[in-house]
Amino acid sequence: MILEHEIPQGSKLYFGDSARLKRQIEGVASDVLYQNGFEEIVTPLFSYHQHHSIADEKELIRINDEKNHNISLRADSTVDVVRLIQKRLGRNTAQKKWFYIQPVFTYPTNEQYQVGVESIGDEDLTNVINLAVEILHKLELRPLLQISNIKIPQLLVTMFDELNLDDFRHINIDKMLSLDVDWLKKLVYLQHIEQLDEVIAIAPQSISIELQKLKKLARGIKYDNLVIAPMYYAKMLYYHELFFRIIENNEVYARGGEYKVDEQTSVGFAIYTDELIEKIGKR
Repeated sequence: MILEHEIPQGSKLYFGDSARLKRQIEGVASDVLYQNGFEEIVTPLFSYHQHHSIADEKELIRINDEKNHNISLRADSTVDVVRLIQKRLGRNTAQKKWFYIQPVFTYPTNEQYQVGVESIGDEDLTNVINLAVEILHKLELRPLLQISNIKIPQLLVTMFDELNLDDFRHINIDKMLSLDVDWLKKLVYLQHIEQLDEVIAIAPQSISIELQKLKKLARGIKYDNLVIAPMYYAKMLYYHELFFRIIENNEVYARGGEYKVDEQTSVGFAIYTDELIEKIGKR
């Protein structure tokens, strides 16, 4: 029996303090983004193309339109935003910097509110990382910033037959160390920018090139609570190189990176409102 006041598991209800904190977080974020030249967009709740955004299509909540075409509830906003700007609004706006404040939905009844940022055609991740850090700073938070390069795990899989991407998704460090390769061991334990040069000097050229990108990114970030995680691999389909997460005690407050949609390189991130509400509310 379902009681009249029950809501589905994973659904969100905000009232009193939590509603006030949600509005505060969204207000701080939008102020920072407007000041940095971004404009707001609100995208449709329904989409024909969510399978381009989600690694596991089982997470999609599906229905059909009046012509029996497959539609999904919005489970990710990035691909839809880029395509709507480029292909639907392209002649009506020259604006390339956009943000959105809206929820996403995954199967069966999970809602996740977020502030999303997309800088279309931009290949410099440094600026959007600094924006994410600024927003959290104004909320009086100083979590850990973790930067990665998704291309490194992809290259390692091609170099070592014993490894596959699931080893990186599940952080199977023991398996990587068991290969007994000196430069790979140093790569596994790499955390700080001061360690980069040593690994760059001994790693294969293809790996060194990707580590140089991490080095350049780290030097441009205006934040000192930073670690490098070269073995981290994200599950999103469209991220292809530099990537970052802002985390604290296993809670992810923000994540983003460099990605391609229809061969167009862009950078962006999402701040996860619900995790911040819980953190700030406890404080």
